[in-house]
Parts: sequence; C-alpha cells; structure tokens
Amino acid sequence: MDTKANNPHTSPPLDRIDEAIIEVLRHNGRITYEKLSSLVHLTPRPCLERVRKLERRGVIRGYGAIIDVQVVSPGLSLLVLVALSNQSGRAAQRAFEACMRACPQVFECQLISGHFDYSLRMRCRDMEHYRVLTEIWMNNDELHIDKLVAHPELAVVKSTVV
Repeated sequence: MDTKANNPHTSPPLDRIDEAIIEVLRHNGRITYEKLSSLVHLTPRPCLERVRKLERRGVIRGYGAIIDVQVVSPGLSLLVLVALSNQSGRAAQRAFEACMRACPQVFECQLISGHFDYSLRMRCRDMEHYRVLTEIWMNNDELHIDKLVAHPELAVVKSTVV
C-alpha cells in the first residue's frame, strides 16, 4: 500500500478547486454533487472524482451532523487544562490519553504546549459530577496529573466546524 498517497502531508498541495470543494462541504456536507459542482464551477462527474480523491487522501475524513449538546444533554460544558507532573514520561502520557479516549464525558483532548500539557472539552451533568470524575483522575497514580484548571462555558459565541 502506498502510504504517501494516503498522507495529506506528503501529497501534492490542494488547488483552488479542491479548496472550494472543502469550503462548501465544511458548511453543507449533505449538498448534492450537482449543486456542489455548480458552486465550484465543474461538471458533476469531475466534481465527484475530486471529492472521492480528497476522501482517499484523508483530507475529508468523514461527514456528520452538528448536534446541539445542550438540547440533547443539558448540563455543564467545560474547558479543562491539565498539567502532568514534571517527572511523568511517555508512559504517563499514553495512560492519560487512553483514559481520556475512554471517558465519555471528554469529547475533545489536545496535546498542547505551554504551562499545561492537555486541553480538554468536557460535558458533565453538573459541577459535582465534574468534581467526582476529576477526583478519580487525580487519585489515579498512573496518570501523573499535577494540576487541573476548569473553565465552565458560559455561552457559545461562535462555533465552526473545521
């Protein structure tokens, strides 16, 4: 298997038509190929071929619905910054990342640089639920968590799918 063909970082750069296709699909993943092709000034068949190529390259990883989580699951959204202890190594990072992947309350986890190691986006029923969950994490010696700082979300000002 040619891994170069499936790696967007080693594939040829995107041209303006590919970029236009991506921009339209970012906002409307359910658009018909006929409508998409007219918006990017292609006929439907070449447009479909370009979309399939972007999918094969891994540029387009999937399609989904944008869910209003407050409607589905009322509760508390939080941005949580996590610092692991200075002595923690790669094994602690792997353990922490595995724990975050397995936790249904964590819907985003990024490794970041700076004073903190990770940024989490979480959803909990309330602050007590958050407190209990993070206390379990803090008491887990495999995770090597040194500090957690939570920022409850007050309102969504802008939300963009990237």
